Amino acid sequence: MKKLIALLLALMLPCAALADGVVNVFNWEEYIDESVLEEFTARTGVKVNYMCFTTNEDMMLSVETGVANNFGYYDVVFPSEYMVQRMTNKGMLQEIDFSKITNIGQIQTNLMNASYDPTGTHSIPYMWGTLGILYNTELVDEEDVKTWGVLWNEKYKGQILMMESQRDAIGIALKYLGYSMNSNDYTQLREATDLLIKLKTSGQVKAWGLDEFKDKMVAGEAAMAVVYSGDAQYAIDLNDKLAYAIPMEGTNIWTDAIVIPADARNVENAHLFIDFLCDPEIAARNCEEIWYCSPNTGAIEIMGEEYTSSPVMNPTEEEVARCEYFNDLDPAWLTIYNQLWQDVRNAK
Repeated sequence: MKKLIALLLALMLPCAALADGVVNVFNWEEYIDESVLEEFTARTGVKVNYMCFTTNEDMMLSVETGVANNFGYYDVVFPSEYMVQRMTNKGMLQEIDFSKITNIGQIQTNLMNASYDPTGTHSIPYMWGTLGILYNTELVDEEDVKTWGVLWNEKYKGQILMMESQRDAIGIALKYLGYSMNSNDYTQLREATDLLIKLKTSGQVKAWGLDEFKDKMVAGEAAMAVVYSGDAQYAIDLNDKLAYAIPMEGTNIWTDAIVIPADARNVENAHLFIDFLCDPEIAARNCEEIWYCSPNTGAIEIMGEEYTSSPVMNPTEEEVARCEYFNDLDPAWLTIYNQLWQDVRNAK
Protein backbone atom coordinates (compact mmCIF):
# COMPACT_ATOMS: atom_id res chain seq x y z
CA MET A 1 0.00 0.00 0.00
CA LYS A 2 2.84 2.41 0.88
CA LYS A 3 4.45 1.94 -2.54
CA LEU A 4 1.09 2.45 -4.30
CA ILE A 5 0.53 5.73 -2.45
CA ALA A 6 4.08 6.83 -3.24
CA LEU A 7 3.54 6.04 -6.92
CA LEU A 8 0.34 8.10 -7.09
CA LEU A 9 2.01 11.02 -5.32
CA ALA A 10 5.04 10.86 -7.61
CA LEU A 11 2.87 10.94 -10.71
CA MET A 12 1.28 14.15 -9.42
CA LEU A 13 4.63 15.87 -8.96
CA PRO A 14 5.80 18.41 -11.54
CA CYS A 15 8.62 17.15 -13.72
CA ALA A 16 11.05 18.54 -16.24
CA ALA A 17 9.91 19.24 -19.75
CA LEU A 18 9.42 16.10 -21.78
CA ALA A 19 12.47 15.01 -23.72
CA ASP A 20 12.94 12.63 -26.61
CA GLY A 21 15.46 9.84 -26.89
CA VAL A 22 17.11 7.48 -24.47
CA VAL A 23 19.39 7.34 -21.46
CA ASN A 24 21.85 4.46 -21.02
CA VAL A 25 22.13 3.58 -17.33
CA PHE A 26 24.74 1.26 -15.74
CA ASN A 27 23.97 0.27 -12.14
CA TRP A 28 24.67 -2.48 -9.63
CA GLU A 29 22.61 -5.67 -9.69
CA GLU A 30 19.37 -5.48 -7.69
CA TYR A 31 19.93 -1.83 -6.80
CA ILE A 32 16.73 -0.06 -7.80
CA ASP A 33 12.97 -0.43 -7.72
CA GLU A 34 12.61 -1.32 -11.39
CA SER A 35 9.10 0.14 -11.56
CA VAL A 36 10.62 3.63 -11.32
CA LEU A 37 12.31 3.10 -14.69
CA GLU A 38 8.93 2.78 -16.40
CA GLU A 39 7.66 5.75 -14.45
CA PHE A 40 10.60 7.87 -15.59
CA THR A 41 9.74 7.07 -19.20
CA ALA A 42 6.07 7.86 -18.59
CA ARG A 43 6.93 11.22 -17.06
CA THR A 44 9.65 12.34 -19.49
CA GLY A 45 9.28 10.34 -22.70
CA VAL A 46 12.87 9.14 -22.30
CA LYS A 47 13.48 5.40 -22.67
CA VAL A 48 15.86 3.83 -20.14
CA ASN A 49 18.34 1.27 -21.44
CA TYR A 50 19.17 -0.31 -18.09
CA MET A 51 22.27 -2.49 -17.64
CA CYS A 52 23.92 -3.96 -14.53
CA PHE A 53 27.38 -4.83 -13.17
CA THR A 54 28.56 -6.79 -10.13
CA THR A 55 31.90 -5.17 -9.22
CA ASN A 56 33.48 -1.74 -9.53
CA GLU A 57 36.31 -3.23 -11.54
CA ASP A 58 33.94 -4.81 -14.08
CA MET A 59 32.11 -1.50 -14.35
CA MET A 60 35.36 0.41 -14.90
CA LEU A 61 36.47 -1.91 -17.69
CA SER A 62 33.12 -1.64 -19.42
CA VAL A 63 32.98 2.15 -19.21
CA GLU A 64 36.54 2.43 -20.51
CA THR A 65 36.00 0.06 -23.44
CA GLY A 66 32.27 0.21 -24.07
CA VAL A 67 32.38 -3.41 -25.21
CA ALA A 68 30.00 -4.80 -22.60
CA ASN A 69 26.86 -3.25 -24.07
CA ASN A 70 25.24 -2.69 -27.44
CA PHE A 71 25.61 1.08 -27.31
CA GLY A 72 29.32 1.59 -26.72
CA TYR A 73 28.80 4.25 -24.05
CA TYR A 74 26.87 5.02 -20.87
CA ASP A 75 25.08 8.19 -19.78
CA VAL A 76 24.65 7.49 -16.06
CA VAL A 77 26.83 5.18 -13.94
CA PHE A 78 26.89 4.26 -10.22
CA PRO A 79 30.50 3.73 -9.03
CA SER A 80 31.58 3.43 -5.40
CA GLU A 81 33.55 6.22 -3.77
CA TYR A 82 37.10 5.10 -4.55
CA MET A 83 36.14 4.45 -8.16
CA VAL A 84 34.63 7.93 -8.45
CA GLN A 85 38.05 9.22 -7.42
CA ARG A 86 39.83 7.02 -9.97
CA MET A 87 37.47 7.92 -12.81
CA THR A 88 37.78 11.63 -12.00
CA ASN A 89 41.57 11.46 -11.95
CA LYS A 90 41.57 9.69 -15.31
CA GLY A 91 39.32 12.33 -16.87
CA MET A 92 36.50 9.84 -17.34
CA LEU A 93 33.76 11.97 -15.74
CA GLN A 94 32.17 15.25 -16.64
CA GLU A 95 30.97 17.79 -14.14
CA ILE A 96 27.30 17.65 -13.20
CA ASP A 97 25.27 20.77 -13.98
CA PHE A 98 23.59 21.24 -10.62
CA SER A 99 21.28 23.92 -12.01
CA LYS A 100 19.48 21.01 -13.67
CA ILE A 101 19.22 18.96 -10.49
CA THR A 102 16.23 20.63 -8.85
CA ASN A 103 16.18 18.08 -6.03
CA ILE A 104 19.84 18.48 -5.02
CA GLY A 105 18.75 20.22 -1.82
CA GLN A 106 17.36 16.87 -0.62
CA ILE A 107 20.85 15.33 -0.39
CA GLN A 108 22.44 15.38 3.07
CA THR A 109 25.20 17.97 3.02
CA ASN A 110 27.51 15.86 5.21
CA LEU A 111 27.67 13.27 2.42
CA MET A 112 28.56 15.81 -0.25
CA ASN A 113 32.10 17.03 -0.95
CA ALA A 114 33.54 13.88 0.60
CA SER A 115 37.21 12.96 0.26
CA TYR A 116 36.64 11.01 -2.95
CA ASP A 117 35.05 14.07 -4.64
CA PRO A 118 36.20 17.05 -2.55
CA THR A 119 34.83 19.69 -4.92
CA GLY A 120 31.49 17.88 -5.11
CA THR A 121 31.30 18.53 -8.84
CA HIS A 122 31.43 15.03 -10.33
CA SER A 123 29.06 12.93 -8.23
CA ILE A 124 25.88 12.79 -6.18
CA PRO A 125 25.39 10.16 -3.44
CA TYR A 126 22.83 7.49 -4.35
CA MET A 127 23.09 5.08 -1.40
CA TRP A 128 25.55 4.67 1.45
CA GLY A 129 26.24 2.26 4.27
CA THR A 130 28.78 0.31 6.26
CA LEU A 131 30.53 -3.05 6.20
CA GLY A 132 30.01 -5.28 9.21
CA ILE A 133 29.07 -8.66 10.62
CA LEU A 134 25.60 -10.19 10.26
CA TYR A 135 25.25 -12.87 12.92
CA ASN A 136 22.77 -15.36 14.33
CA THR A 137 22.11 -14.38 17.94
CA GLU A 138 21.33 -18.00 18.85
CA LEU A 139 24.75 -19.15 17.66
CA VAL A 140 27.06 -16.19 18.32
CA ASP A 141 27.89 -14.34 21.52
CA GLU A 142 27.25 -10.60 21.10
CA GLU A 143 30.55 -9.82 22.85
CA ASP A 144 32.47 -11.84 20.26
CA VAL A 145 31.31 -9.75 17.27
CA LYS A 146 32.53 -6.53 18.86
CA THR A 147 35.87 -7.23 17.17
CA TRP A 148 36.92 -8.38 13.72
CA GLY A 149 38.92 -10.98 15.60
CA VAL A 150 35.78 -13.12 15.72
CA LEU A 151 36.56 -14.18 12.15
CA TRP A 152 39.65 -15.98 13.48
CA ASN A 153 37.93 -17.32 16.62
CA GLU A 154 38.10 -21.13 16.44
CA LYS A 155 34.80 -21.35 18.29
CA TYR A 156 33.13 -20.49 14.95
CA LYS A 157 35.31 -22.62 12.68
CA GLY A 158 33.44 -23.60 9.52
CA GLN A 159 30.50 -21.33 10.36
CA ILE A 160 31.67 -18.08 8.74
CA LEU A 161 30.76 -16.59 5.37
CA MET A 162 33.57 -14.27 4.25
CA MET A 163 33.34 -11.55 1.64
CA GLU A 164 35.37 -12.28 -1.48
CA SER A 165 36.19 -8.67 -2.30
CA GLN A 166 39.77 -7.42 -2.46
CA ARG A 167 39.49 -4.02 -0.78
CA ASP A 168 36.92 -5.19 1.77
CA ALA A 169 38.78 -8.34 2.84
CA ILE A 170 42.21 -6.71 3.02
CA GLY A 171 40.63 -3.70 4.71
CA ILE A 172 39.08 -5.86 7.43
CA ALA A 173 42.43 -7.50 8.18
CA LEU A 174 44.14 -4.11 8.27
CA LYS A 175 41.56 -2.69 10.67
CA TYR A 176 41.83 -5.72 12.95
CA LEU A 177 45.59 -5.15 13.10
CA GLY A 178 45.07 -1.49 13.99
CA TYR A 179 46.02 -0.07 10.60
CA SER A 180 44.21 2.11 8.09
CA MET A 181 42.06 0.45 5.43
CA ASN A 182 43.97 2.66 2.97
CA SER A 183 47.42 1.52 4.08
CA ASN A 184 50.28 1.84 1.61
CA ASP A 185 52.81 0.28 3.96
CA TYR A 186 53.97 -3.03 2.50
CA THR A 187 54.79 -4.56 5.88
CA GLN A 188 51.27 -3.85 7.11
CA LEU A 189 49.75 -5.19 3.89
CA ARG A 190 51.83 -8.36 4.05
CA GLU A 191 50.72 -8.90 7.64
CA ALA A 192 47.07 -8.44 6.65
CA THR A 193 47.48 -10.79 3.70
CA ASP A 194 48.99 -13.50 5.89
CA LEU A 195 46.01 -13.19 8.24
CA LEU A 196 43.62 -13.71 5.33
CA ILE A 197 45.65 -16.69 4.09
CA LYS A 198 45.39 -18.21 7.56
CA LEU A 199 41.63 -17.60 7.47
CA LYS A 200 41.39 -19.47 4.19
CA THR A 201 43.74 -22.39 4.81
CA SER A 202 42.54 -23.16 8.35
CA GLY A 203 39.01 -24.09 7.32
CA GLN A 204 37.70 -21.24 9.42
CA VAL A 205 35.51 -19.97 6.56
CA LYS A 206 32.61 -22.02 5.25
CA ALA A 207 32.37 -20.09 1.99
CA TRP A 208 33.72 -17.00 0.26
CA GLY A 209 31.25 -14.96 -1.76
CA LEU A 210 29.14 -11.81 -1.82
CA ASP A 211 25.47 -11.14 -2.59
CA GLU A 212 24.24 -14.65 -1.81
CA PHE A 213 25.15 -14.39 1.87
CA LYS A 214 22.02 -12.55 2.97
CA ASP A 215 19.78 -15.42 1.87
CA LYS A 216 22.09 -18.02 3.39
CA MET A 217 21.92 -16.23 6.72
CA VAL A 218 18.14 -15.99 6.55
CA ALA A 219 18.06 -19.75 5.96
CA GLY A 220 20.31 -20.38 8.96
CA GLU A 221 23.19 -21.84 6.93
CA ALA A 222 25.97 -20.11 8.90
CA ALA A 223 26.65 -18.44 12.23
CA MET A 224 27.88 -15.16 10.74
CA ALA A 225 28.68 -13.38 7.49
CA VAL A 226 30.62 -10.30 6.49
CA VAL A 227 28.07 -8.17 4.60
CA TYR A 228 27.13 -4.64 3.62
CA SER A 229 24.57 -3.00 5.89
CA GLY A 230 21.78 -3.11 3.32
CA ASP A 231 22.08 -6.88 2.98
CA ALA A 232 22.05 -7.09 6.77
CA GLN A 233 18.81 -5.13 7.02
CA TYR A 234 17.22 -7.29 4.32
CA ALA A 235 18.14 -10.46 6.24
CA ILE A 236 17.09 -9.12 9.64
CA ASP A 237 13.66 -8.22 8.26
CA LEU A 238 13.21 -11.87 7.28
CA ASN A 239 14.76 -13.53 10.33
CA ASP A 240 14.45 -11.94 13.76
CA LYS A 241 17.24 -14.12 15.13
CA LEU A 242 19.77 -12.08 13.12
CA ALA A 243 21.61 -8.93 14.21
CA TYR A 244 24.32 -6.65 12.79
CA ALA A 245 27.53 -5.41 14.38
CA ILE A 246 30.16 -2.84 13.44
CA PRO A 247 33.36 -4.05 15.16
CA MET A 248 35.13 -1.70 17.57
CA GLU A 249 38.23 -1.43 15.35
CA GLY A 250 36.14 0.39 12.76
CA THR A 251 35.16 -0.37 9.20
CA ASN A 252 34.49 1.00 5.75
CA ILE A 253 31.82 3.62 5.25
CA TRP A 254 30.99 3.58 1.59
CA THR A 255 28.96 5.59 -0.88
CA ASP A 256 27.66 4.49 -4.24
CA ALA A 257 27.37 7.65 -6.28
CA ILE A 258 25.71 8.81 -9.49
CA VAL A 259 28.04 10.15 -12.21
CA ILE A 260 27.98 11.11 -15.87
CA PRO A 261 30.82 9.66 -17.97
CA ALA A 262 32.85 12.06 -20.08
CA ASP A 263 31.72 10.37 -23.30
CA ALA A 264 28.00 10.34 -22.45
CA ARG A 265 25.91 11.28 -25.49
CA ASN A 266 22.54 11.93 -23.87
CA VAL A 267 23.68 14.46 -21.30
CA GLU A 268 20.37 16.30 -20.96
CA ASN A 269 18.56 13.05 -20.39
CA ALA A 270 21.24 12.00 -17.91
CA HIS A 271 20.50 15.10 -15.84
CA LEU A 272 16.77 14.40 -16.06
CA PHE A 273 17.32 10.86 -14.78
CA ILE A 274 19.59 11.96 -11.93
CA ASP A 275 17.12 14.64 -10.83
CA PHE A 276 14.35 12.03 -10.95
CA LEU A 277 16.33 9.72 -8.65
CA CYS A 278 16.81 12.60 -6.19
CA ASP A 279 13.03 13.15 -5.96
CA PRO A 280 12.15 12.16 -2.36
CA GLU A 281 9.28 9.91 -3.42
CA ILE A 282 11.46 8.03 -5.89
CA ALA A 283 14.41 7.89 -3.48
CA ALA A 284 12.13 6.45 -0.78
CA ARG A 285 10.86 3.73 -3.09
CA ASN A 286 14.40 2.78 -4.11
CA CYS A 287 15.50 2.69 -0.49
CA GLU A 288 12.54 0.54 0.55
CA GLU A 289 13.32 -1.86 -2.28
CA ILE A 290 16.97 -2.50 -1.36
CA TRP A 291 17.30 -1.16 2.23
CA TYR A 292 20.62 0.60 1.95
CA CYS A 293 21.02 3.94 3.71
CA SER A 294 19.48 6.85 1.83
CA PRO A 295 21.26 10.23 1.57
CA ASN A 296 17.89 11.87 0.78
CA THR A 297 16.36 13.81 3.67
CA GLY A 298 12.94 13.96 2.07
CA ALA A 299 12.95 10.21 1.48
CA ILE A 300 13.87 9.56 5.11
CA GLU A 301 10.98 11.74 6.23
CA ILE A 302 8.60 9.77 4.01
CA MET A 303 9.83 6.42 5.34
CA GLY A 304 9.57 7.64 8.92
CA GLU A 305 10.07 5.32 11.88
CA GLU A 306 10.45 2.25 9.68
CA TYR A 307 13.76 3.78 8.61
CA THR A 308 14.83 5.89 11.57
CA SER A 309 14.30 3.12 14.16
CA SER A 310 16.80 0.78 12.51
CA PRO A 311 20.30 0.79 14.05
CA VAL A 312 21.58 -0.84 10.85
CA MET A 313 20.42 2.11 8.77
CA ASN A 314 21.48 4.66 11.36
CA PRO A 315 24.98 3.96 12.73
CA THR A 316 25.92 6.05 15.76
CA GLU A 317 28.26 9.02 15.54
CA GLU A 318 30.84 6.98 17.44
CA GLU A 319 30.60 4.15 14.92
CA VAL A 320 30.88 6.51 11.96
CA ALA A 321 33.91 8.19 13.57
CA ARG A 322 35.72 4.84 13.44
CA CYS A 323 34.94 4.36 9.75
CA GLU A 324 36.98 5.22 6.67
CA TYR A 325 36.15 5.82 3.04
CA PHE A 326 38.25 3.76 0.67
CA ASN A 327 40.68 5.95 -1.25
CA ASP A 328 41.72 5.11 -4.78
CA LEU A 329 45.15 3.51 -5.09
CA ASP A 330 47.84 4.84 -7.37
CA PRO A 331 48.88 2.33 -10.07
CA ALA A 332 51.94 1.03 -8.20
CA TRP A 333 50.01 0.26 -5.02
CA LEU A 334 47.07 -1.11 -6.99
CA THR A 335 49.48 -3.64 -8.51
CA ILE A 336 50.70 -4.60 -5.04
CA TYR A 337 47.16 -5.00 -3.71
CA ASN A 338 46.29 -7.16 -6.73
CA GLN A 339 49.33 -9.35 -6.19
CA LEU A 340 48.63 -9.80 -2.49
CA TRP A 341 44.98 -10.58 -3.14
CA GLN A 342 46.05 -13.21 -5.65
CA ASP A 343 48.15 -14.77 -2.90
CA VAL A 344 44.98 -15.08 -0.81
CA ARG A 345 42.91 -16.50 -3.66
CA ASN A 346 45.60 -19.07 -4.54
CA ALA A 347 46.08 -20.24 -0.96
CA LYS A 348 45.00 -23.82 -0.27
